[in-house]
Amino acid sequence: MPPTDTAADLVVLVDDEGNPIGSAPKAEVHGSDTPLHLAFSCHVYDAHGRTLLTRRALDKRTWPGVWTNSFCGHPRPGEAVVDAVHRHAAHELGLILRDVRIVLPSFRYRAVDASGVVENEVCPVYTAVVDDEPTPNRREVVEAVWESPAALAASVRATPWAFSPWLVLQMAQLDGLSPNPAASVR
Repeated sequence: MPPTDTAADLVVLVDDEGNPIGSAPKAEVHGSDTPLHLAFSCHVYDAHGRTLLTRRALDKRTWPGVWTNSFCGHPRPGEAVVDAVHRHAAHELGLILRDVRIVLPSFRYRAVDASGVVENEVCPVYTAVVDDEPTPNRREVVEAVWESPAALAASVRATPWAFSPWLVLQMAQLDGLSPNPAASVR
């Protein structure tokens, strides 16, 4: 079932097994006692195998100005996660994705930022390939750069504090998985 207009500002609440149990307004769900909810992360690659890193907008509620994976988001109630991945790619970066695939279907994390806001998410991780350059939505992304996966891994190991906690955790799990779909399309 496609999301309705009223679903646009809601996130999907989930139980410990990741099953939907309700919804809550996105603006109200992130706080000092954030309920477990559904999200996703996506790592975007270009045809040269480089990965797109983004720096979160400075007025983001959580982890403002921090470098992270290409983009993240929340599916709306009734929306397939992969559809939300495509929607957020277009909204945040002006990108059309291809070769979208899930690489960490069971990724889950909880983290607290410096302001005390908690992220508490079941967050499957996807990869995708793009043919175009991003055109960042400045309300979401303040900078975007292409980087080799090896250089990104080295940077995350050397300065984990400069990156989002979910990216640091994802990189540790992606190590050795070869999640770069562009490697197979060259």
